[in-house]
Amino acid sequence: MTKKLDYAIRPFEPRDAAAFAGLNRRWIDSLFQMEEKDKVQLENPQSAILDKGGYIAIAEANGWVVGTGAILPAALAPKDGKVWFEIVKMSTDLSAQRMGIGSQILGQLIGFARDHGANAIWLETNDQLEAATILYRKTGFRDLSGDDVWETPYDRCNMQMVMEI
Repeated sequence: MTKKLDYAIRPFEPRDAAAFAGLNRRWIDSLFQMEEKDKVQLENPQSAILDKGGYIAIAEANGWVVGTGAILPAALAPKDGKVWFEIVKMSTDLSAQRMGIGSQILGQLIGFARDHGANAIWLETNDQLEAATILYRKTGFRDLSGDDVWETPYDRCNMQMVMEI
C-alpha cells in the first residue's frame, strides 16, 4: 500500500534556499560530484535562476520542503527561432518519492514556461536517474542524439531531452 502525503506546490521563497540546496546536493553528491554550475544555482538561486526570468517550484508538506524544480530561459539555446526554457534542479526527498510530487512540479514548470512565451523546453539528465528519465518521457520529452545535442556545462549529463509546447 502506497502512503499518501498531503503537500502543496508553491513558488520559491527566500526561506526555502537551504532546503532547495540540500535536496539537490543529496542526489548530486550521492551519484556524481558537484560541478561549478550546480554551485552557482544552489548557492544563489535568486540571481542564478529567478533574476534571469526563471521560476522555482517548491513542494511543501507539513512545513517541510519535500520537492523542488526550477526552470529558466535556456542559456545555450540554438538560434532556431524558438523560445527555449531549461529545466534544472528537479529533486524529491527520499521519503516523498513515488507520490506524484515530481510530476506535479514538472507540470508547474511547463506551465510557467508556456505562460512566459516558451514554445520549447530542454533538459539534461543522466541515464542513472531512471525515475526522472521515465517521468520526462511520460510527460512528452524526447531524447536528443547526434547533431541535435547541445553544448553542456555538465560532465555528468549523458542525456538531453526536449519537448515542444
